[in-house]
Formats: sequence, C-alpha cells, structure tokens
Amino acid sequence: QVQLVESGGGLVQAGGSLRLSCAGSGFTFSRYAMSWYRQAPGKERELVASISNVGGSTNYADSVKSRFTISRDNAKNTVYLQMNSLKSEDTAVYYCNTITAPFGTANVYWGQGTQVTVSS
Repeated sequence: QVQLVESGGGLVQAGGSLRLSCAGSGFTFSRYAMSWYRQAPGKERELVASISNVGGSTNYADSVKSRFTISRDNAKNTVYLQMNSLKSEDTAVYYCNTITAPFGTANVYWGQGTQVTVSS
C-alpha cells in the first residue's frame, strides 16, 4: 500500500532553518508529482510547494517563495522541503501529498504530518 512518511519537523527560532523529508513507498515514486501542504490551527490546509515527477518543474505559494525550496531524490524515493528564514506564520503541521493514477483513476495520498513550530 502507498505510504508517505514525513520527518524533520521541530521547534526553531524565527530566522532559522529546517529541512523536511518525505519518504514514499508502495508506488512508483518517479512517476508522480509530489507536494507539500501545511495546516495551521484554525486554518484550512494550503499548498506550500510542488515538484514534477523528475524535478524539472516546481511551484511555490507566494508566501514561501525565495525562502523554501522543494527537491526530490527519485533514487531514494524521497522529497524534501528546505525551509529558510522561517517566520512565526510558518508554524503549522506540514503534510506530504501525492496523487497517483495507475489505472486512470486518481488516488490522493497524505502523510501523517510533521509539526513545525517557529518561535518569535
């Protein structure tokens, strides 16, 4: 079965950095785009960044552009989110996401989430 396992969250001071990792298994990782979402308390889940299957195309939310970088290593079935210049408003649970369609029907998968807390 498809599994996405995030790691790397934690407590960091404003201005600091963290790198999140998401290891995928149970599907052909290199065939699918990957995304990072986040959800802050009392707010809806929002898209942070996405990357195409071979990493040639990336997209970012305006709020994180120039501070966050998404990347992937298909040999390791892992997608990363490097977060720099962190702000208190980046505090949220961060989720890894993919949408697979092996037989033409889209299936949406989420990881369990990893907490990022930025202290000001």
